[in-house]
Amino acid sequence: MTDDTHTFGDGVLGATVSAHGAELRALRAGGRDLLWSGQEPWRRHSPVLFPIVGRLVDDTAWIDGRGYHMTQHGFARDCAFRWLERDETGCRLELVDTAQTREVFPFAFSLVIEYRITQGRLSVGYCVTNPDVQRVLSASLGAHPAFIWPLAPDVPKNRHVIEFDQPEPEDVRRLDGGLLLPDPLPTPVRGRMLHLDEALFTHDALIMDRPASRGLTYRIPDGPGLRLTWEGFAQLGIWMKPGADFLCIEPWYGLASPVGFKGEFSTRPAVFHLQPGQEWRASWQIGCI
Repeated sequence: MTDDTHTFGDGVLGATVSAHGAELRALRAGGRDLLWSGQEPWRRHSPVLFPIVGRLVDDTAWIDGRGYHMTQHGFARDCAFRWLERDETGCRLELVDTAQTREVFPFAFSLVIEYRITQGRLSVGYCVTNPDVQRVLSASLGAHPAFIWPLAPDVPKNRHVIEFDQPEPEDVRRLDGGLLLPDPLPTPVRGRMLHLDEALFTHDALIMDRPASRGLTYRIPDGPGLRLTWEGFAQLGIWMKPGADFLCIEPWYGLASPVGFKGEFSTRPAVFHLQPGQEWRASWQIGCI
């Protein structure tokens, strides 16, 4: 443990979290890395997306008639969080608004993230609170964990699958320049099964804006895998950078702005609204199978 990072676990699963961005930097089981290493071509591991998911048109949030410059996925992933708690099974961190955050997002907020490992399973919980006594807080939040792909070095990527808990017949959404295209497209999921291939991500992320499932298994048929579940999130993104050895499976409460969107920030799709004193909670969990 250092001031910058905290390593914890239960003997089955181990993790390292950084105060920078409250980012999960490592996840290991049986001496095997489960999380992407954060090297080129994508130098992140599991960034926290807040107060937006995806991009804004012209990287600008219009709030009360004024434009605020905010880049893709928001600022939390590049902020220093404060440690609230650190012990052998996990940690809690907090980010609150500052003069610097209010220059790009003029709201008071508290974002607390808790990491906890129990019985070989990591749980990541989020709590956003509106401490303002008068103003409504509108925001989005997403997880962005990058798991290794392939899961075993001698198995081709296209032998991997994602199996959802429920059939997923709904159309999916795609992006153009990081912005949400208006027309949905037929899903590549067949029943409950998505057969993975790099070609799925030639045109950026695969976005499920109305998933029926709240859990899935990412695995090699008849081989190792990961079990991911979530609560409180409404959307799911799946993404990889072509040529890289990771797959991001991302529970979100939020979407990129639609192409051409010029409305008020609070009217963007998939935004939660917190009255003064109100809080929003969500979580996801991961373990080996």
